[in-house]
Amino acid sequence: MSSKATRSRNGKNAVVDEIRPEKSESRQKGESQEQSNRMYILPLIFAGFISCLLLVFLTFPEMSESDRGQLKLPRNIEDAKVLGRILSKYKNDNFYSVLLAVIAVYITLQSFAIPGSIFLTILSGYLFPFPVAILLVCTCSAAGAAVCYLLSHLFGRQFVIRRFPDRIAYWQSQVAAHRDHLLNYIIFLRVTPILPNWSINILSPVLDVPLSPFFWGTFLGVAPPSFLYIQAGVTLEQMTQTHVVWNWQSIFLLTFFAVISLLPIYFKRKAKSE
Repeated sequence: MSSKATRSRNGKNAVVDEIRPEKSESRQKGESQEQSNRMYILPLIFAGFISCLLLVFLTFPEMSESDRGQLKLPRNIEDAKVLGRILSKYKNDNFYSVLLAVIAVYITLQSFAIPGSIFLTILSGYLFPFPVAILLVCTCSAAGAAVCYLLSHLFGRQFVIRRFPDRIAYWQSQVAAHRDHLLNYIIFLRVTPILPNWSINILSPVLDVPLSPFFWGTFLGVAPPSFLYIQAGVTLEQMTQTHVVWNWQSIFLLTFFAVISLLPIYFKRKAKSE
């Protein structure tokens, strides 16, 4: 009787062992198919952003042929100066059109990790009053970073996890262990140049960083360095390169805000230990 029961259990286990690989393989095929379907959405999202930019461009106030020919994304300080002079001509009579154009381009650059947002930050300081410029830069940076976060979550997360499962699992556990302080860590990373902003945007969803602390950490964290670039934008015509923003005073300012961002973590841990 016992031997029959043992054979019966062994037979059931063998059947289960045969089914498990089939389920695992089926799940992997399902995930692969889902990822493939998502990839068709990416061009539509990109086309949507391009359509918005085109709409802003077409509804922009009437411009002279020479001004329209020089209207391009700034890649250096000289480009930023030229664009600043052109937009300043139309800003007084068409303030909200110029503001909307800067917002649309800024969010697009941040969403797809396209270089050039630094020059738009400087340009914002040149075109707008400081309160408007700093709110514009912080909001656009956070909104664009959130879009990049979602794109990474939809189209890159599963690929990276399958490629480096052990490493990702380890870092996900580290993030989970510090979940109560993620807002402070995101602020710290945004203030300091330890990691490029595009890498933070792409890696955060992979490591299970929630969107809320990611968004607000970005909104608050980009403020100190943006303050420096906006202030520099006031004297855009005298600037020769972006490196003039950096001096010992600016380094001290960023270090101060970086330390401030981590102080709540220190005091919470100290209070728990007592």
